Parts: sequence; structure tokens; C-alpha cells
Amino acid sequence: MSQWNIAAAQYAPRHNCIDAHVQHHLRFINAAARQQCHLLVFPELSLTGPADADAALPDAPSEQALAPLVEAAHTLSITVIAGITVETGGERQKGLALFSPNQTHVLRYSQGSGACLTPGNTQLTIVDGQTERLSLDPQAALFTCSQAVGEMRWRDSISRLQRFAHKYAITVLMANSDGHSALWDSSGQLIVRADRGELLLTGTWGKQGWQGDIIPLR
Repeated sequence: MSQWNIAAAQYAPRHNCIDAHVQHHLRFINAAARQQCHLLVFPELSLTGPADADAALPDAPSEQALAPLVEAAHTLSITVIAGITVETGGERQKGLALFSPNQTHVLRYSQGSGACLTPGNTQLTIVDGQTERLSLDPQAALFTCSQAVGEMRWRDSISRLQRFAHKYAITVLMANSDGHSALWDSSGQLIVRADRGELLLTGTWGKQGWQGDIIPLR
């Protein structure tokens, strides 16, 4: 692909109403489509909302609840990675939902530490927590990280992801719900970083390498 447009949606879910989150995701998806983005990544638990006061994660969303996002991915020819809960062995875990123009249903994954995207592959490769022992696919073009870290943790997270980009020579896109979403190129150089608020952080790959921008959500 001669030009690749990607985006991180900076969005903090404050409740557990899936229908409301779906509608808010559609606003971001339409905004990303207006920027001609091929990929949009949301933060952790963006569709289901945070854990409750007892640290219990919300129910995993149904196929019916997510159907508008499946349709949007097809209609707008955009790949979307959103944060959900998944059930594994009867237990709820943080997960990722992949909506692709080439898929007729949502694909669900455990969240891990992030996900790698490889050109031509319509699925994700999930990276687990053992990031010091990784053997990434040399064809992988992007590592995405969906987070929900606050002011006390984002500096450590940013430093870790910058080192990751440099060590594995891979572009890294981080979507964080509480601000400071960022994009690093494959040398670990920061391309663009957001402040706070609801917005799109965009990156465009072309002849001049990566270029970044911040687009307020209107």
C-alpha cells in the first residue's frame, strides 16, 4: 500500500451502556472515514465500559449489539479494533473486538499486551505479557496497544512502548482513554502525541515516512 492512514480514538467510557458506546464509536468511525483512515483503534474496554466498584468486568456484548459496527466497517471500508470483555473458561477478561470490511461478523480476542497487524491478514496476532521474549512476524506492519491508564502510569507506558518500537523495529500506535495517545515509527521516534480530551490521533504513511495529526471530535 503506497499510503496508509491509521488513527487512535481517544475516548474514555464512563458507564456500562453498550448501546450508547456503540453510537459513540460510530461517531469516531465516521470521523476517521472522513480522514480516509484505513484503521481505527480504540482504548481498553471502550465498548463495555470499566469494571464496577467490585472490580467485576461487564458482560461481553452480544453479536446483535455490535451489528452496527460490523455494518459500518463494511460500508466505510475501515478496520476497527475496539475494547470489549471476553469470556474464557467461564471467566471475564479484557479483550479486543476486530471489525473488518472483509468479515461478516466480529472477531474476538483476549487483549494481551497488544496486537500485531500483517498486510493481507484479516486477523490479529495477539502479543502476551512476555514482551521481552517476542519473536514478531517480520511481515508485521503495526503493533497496536489499547490502554486505559491515568496520569500516574502513562509516562511509564509511553517509555515502554517507545522502547518496544525501537527494539522490534515496528510502528506502534497506542490508544489511551485518558489522554496522551501516541504514534511511534519503527525506529522509536515519536511521530505525534495527543494531550487530553476526545479526539482522533492520526498517522499517515507515505513517501516521506510517517506524518501525524490531531483531529478534535466534532
